[in-house]
Parts: sequence; structure tokens; C-alpha cells
Amino acid sequence: MPDNKIITDREEMLKAVRDPLQGGGWALKYASDSLKADREVVLAAVRNTYYALQFASDSLKADREVVLEALKEFGLALQFADDTLKADREVVLQAVRGGGYFNFADDILKADREFVLEVIRTDGNAFQYTTDFLKADREVAFEAVRNASCMINHASEKLKNDPELKKLAEG
Repeated sequence: MPDNKIITDREEMLKAVRDPLQGGGWALKYASDSLKADREVVLAAVRNTYYALQFASDSLKADREVVLEALKEFGLALQFADDTLKADREVVLQAVRGGGYFNFADDILKADREFVLEVIRTDGNAFQYTTDFLKADREVAFEAVRNASCMINHASEKLKNDPELKKLAEG
């Protein structure tokens, strides 16, 4: 928005968040608090840019559908989501598919062996954000290195010296 004024008119804000020449999703930054809590306005904004989620009300940052829409735009939107959604498997998987960003997931998911295996099959680099316990898990480490050879550097010391894992990493 060129003059940086707060927008209180719903139709004006809807037009602004849909029009890249008026700021697109970024225009949500200049919305009144009531418009930042308006689901339709926020959905229109996050469909334009994931970054608009940062300006949404706390209640909409906790709205699963709104966050999933933002994640379709780019996985980095997970950083702006409510903490409860950072522990939601589907939400975190969408973030990983949208460019990685497992680092923003809740620690509970980072310690869930089966979930971590699923995540690193999509993005081997996610291995670096898992727990030390899983970094020492041979199957998990092999899957990560199979998908991103540099992840051998994040394996436990014992696994870094595993001849088979080293061979896989050298590829």
C-alpha cells in the first residue's frame, strides 16, 4: 500500500490482497485488526503470498485450512503458524513438500521415528533437525543419506564411521 494507511473497508482490502499492484497478500499488513481476523480476507491474502500469514490474527494462524492454504504457496509459512499446528502431521508434511522447513515442526514430531522416516523420504535434509536419538538410528540415517548424501555429517559419530553409510554417501 503506497500510503501505508490502515484499511478498514473489507471490499477495499479484498481487492488489495488479490491485486499484486496493490500489494497482493502483503497488503494484509495494513488491514485493521478486524480484517486480519476475517477468514475470507486472510485466505485471499495467503493464496497470493504465504507471507501474509504473518499478519493474520492469532486465531487464523491456528486455523488449519488457512495455514494449509498458505503452505500450498510455500512451506516457509509454517514459521507463522500457531504452535498447535506445528505438531500436526499433515500440516508439517505439507510444509516439507513445499520446500522443507522441518526445522519449524514441533519437537514431538522431530522425535517420532515413523514420521521422521516419512519426512526424510520427501526431504532428506530434514534429518538434520531430528533428535540425537534418531541421528543414531541406522535405518533413519541410511534413508536420509540415500536422499541427501551430505546428511552423513548429521549422523551420530558411530554412524559417520559406518562403512556402508560412508559408501552410500560417496555414491
